[in-house]
Amino acid sequence: MAKKVTTIQTPIDAHETFVSIRKSFADGADVALKLKSLYDLQQIDSELDRIYQLRGELPAEVEALENKIAELNGKAANVTAAITECEKRIAEYKQQYKVCQDQAAKYQAQMDKGVENSREYDSLSKEIENQDLLAQVALKRIGENEDEIAKHQQELEEFTAKIEVRKDDLKAKNEELEAIATSTARQEEKLLAKRKECADKVDARTMSAYERIRKSVRNHIAVASVYNGNACGGCHAEIAPQRLIDIDGGKKLIICEYCGRILVNPEATQTE
Repeated sequence: MAKKVTTIQTPIDAHETFVSIRKSFADGADVALKLKSLYDLQQIDSELDRIYQLRGELPAEVEALENKIAELNGKAANVTAAITECEKRIAEYKQQYKVCQDQAAKYQAQMDKGVENSREYDSLSKEIENQDLLAQVALKRIGENEDEIAKHQQELEEFTAKIEVRKDDLKAKNEELEAIATSTARQEEKLLAKRKECADKVDARTMSAYERIRKSVRNHIAVASVYNGNACGGCHAEIAPQRLIDIDGGKKLIICEYCGRILVNPEATQTE
């Protein structure tokens, strides 16, 4: 009785893209079909990259402006709270001033009615003097807080002006971003649908390696064609003659020895 053969699935390498791809292509699946799927996927991703490049730094600029406006609003709120606190203190000092005046008037009325001796006169005079001093201190504190309010109000005006400028900038950036997004939305939607359809044809191991290569190279080209007849289209490093023959045949997995990109012959990947 023949023994049942069990296929052991090796785990996907989280870091080593070369091993991941070689394992995937060693599984016996049609190499030409995989190369075609990867090449088509790269073409779609390159088109999507061009769309995203049109937006440029706008999304980041919009986010930065939103953060700056939030920061300025926070500072303006703190200044407003400081003004409120000053107004509260002014109200308290005004109340203290009134109490001092009332007390001084009360002592003065007692003196006007007459005193029995010089000791009582001196005592009342001292109390009136003390209340006058406390009233003057209250007036001084009122003035200091009014000066502080004036200073805070100037700061608040400056923050408000800056916020308005940032809001105008944000509005312009959002309008620009929306215009670009609107003009490319339909194309992007179609490309994303094609990408999903194409990605579904690629096994998980190969897809993981493809994505890692794209992230690791500056131009996000993971699948490159031959450049100038004998060089990698990604890094322009020279390719050995035998490897060029293999690339032209489109039946073998060839990886650039220098940059790790997958090398393909676009003509060999076309459906016959």
